[in-house]
Amino acid sequence: MMSQMPQQAALTNCPSCEEPLESGDRFCGACGYDLSAVPARPDDHPTLAVNGSAPVSAPSPAADGGTPWPAAHEPAGADTPPATHLPADLTGIDSGGHDLAAPPPSGSPVSPASGVRFDRPSEPDEYPLQAPDPRVTAETPTPAEGVKVCVACRAGRVDHDGYCENCGHAQPRERDHMEQECGPMAAVSDRGLRHHRNEDAFAVGTAALPDGSPASVAIVCDGVSSATRPDDASLAASRAASESLLAALARGTHPQQAMHDAIVAASRAVNALAAEPQTAREHAPHQNAPACTIVGAVVTSGLLVVGWVGDSRAYWVPVDRTALPARLTEDDSWAAQMVAAGLMNEAEAYADERAHAITGWLGADAYELEPHTASFKPDRPGVVVVCTDGLWNYAEAAQDMAEAVPLDAAVRPLHGAQVLVGHALDGGGHDNVTVALVPFPAPSQGAGSA
Repeated sequence: MMSQMPQQAALTNCPSCEEPLESGDRFCGACGYDLSAVPARPDDHPTLAVNGSAPVSAPSPAADGGTPWPAAHEPAGADTPPATHLPADLTGIDSGGHDLAAPPPSGSPVSPASGVRFDRPSEPDEYPLQAPDPRVTAETPTPAEGVKVCVACRAGRVDHDGYCENCGHAQPRERDHMEQECGPMAAVSDRGLRHHRNEDAFAVGTAALPDGSPASVAIVCDGVSSATRPDDASLAASRAASESLLAALARGTHPQQAMHDAIVAASRAVNALAAEPQTAREHAPHQNAPACTIVGAVVTSGLLVVGWVGDSRAYWVPVDRTALPARLTEDDSWAAQMVAAGLMNEAEAYADERAHAITGWLGADAYELEPHTASFKPDRPGVVVVCTDGLWNYAEAAQDMAEAVPLDAAVRPLHGAQVLVGHALDGGGHDNVTVALVPFPAPSQGAGSA
């Protein structure tokens, strides 16, 4: 132990989570990392917001000249429903009135990007629970019944700060793994295998529309890892968006308008974090204001609405797997811009190290808030997959996602969400993983899981 003292004294930050250290610390006060054996420091690429760093194609109308969905009206938009789509043709229309899947016509103008956030640092080392010294464990008496026991050494008592008094390990946080069933839908979120905390968040809920018919709501948010307090940003955004949506739907607001307003409410909630004293204390020149992405879905008895900012996604997977699945959102990312501008094909763009640099996010340092919404009227039952890139990185294409979704996901949504999280963890679990499954159409109240 004495031979390691000089190495420990030279450390100023935890090599695991970058928390400042004090001289003589044996364990990190934030994540419990054992400082007696310090690995090589991983490469880190902080988030950057770059003005005009990447070209982006100007919005263009659908290639087939299709009619955009009509504007949503308040309080009740029953007179302006979107056109019916077949599952094989669920291209959708974004909030600018443009076909999501149609490429821009040849020669379309290209304008500079308003901002790009690079949020893809090199993969860090895993964060396994390190084995305690068996000699120390053997000398420690077993805690009394009812006392919380350390998950690492299985012997030490956990103090009120969440650390083992025997081996010093930080215990799993409440958000490391979360599951929730709500009516006919469910959501699961997991820290993954490479991150020391879960920076994703979700919210699910049900509402009764003014005519008595049901509506299901799912919101999924992904904190920007290199920003300050990304876990707080995702939690604030998911809660604000869900509360706004459920209240608006109950008032009779058209679901598409309600989704737009919910994203605006989420943005305000994240912006407010930048002014809090906690953010000011943590702020440093190389950091950004709290930030996250957002994607949400509203499902009624006959309508499916999605909304998003960033690179979290929604997919459509029909119950009849002979019908084609579809991706319902278009990423706000460097790769998507390259493809839209015709500068790269999709395979080339997503193979580039800049592929996951996001060009849209919620946060005080976002250049401009541009909520995207789209409406669909599928002609058959299915399930909507609402997820962060921690899942779709392992099932990017719509067909790949459909193959990963269990056949009974529409009737066992919690099991289906658990399977999808497991799919991501089996693939490497390089990021936090969050997914919500929302069956379409929304069943009558009481028909889903309790």
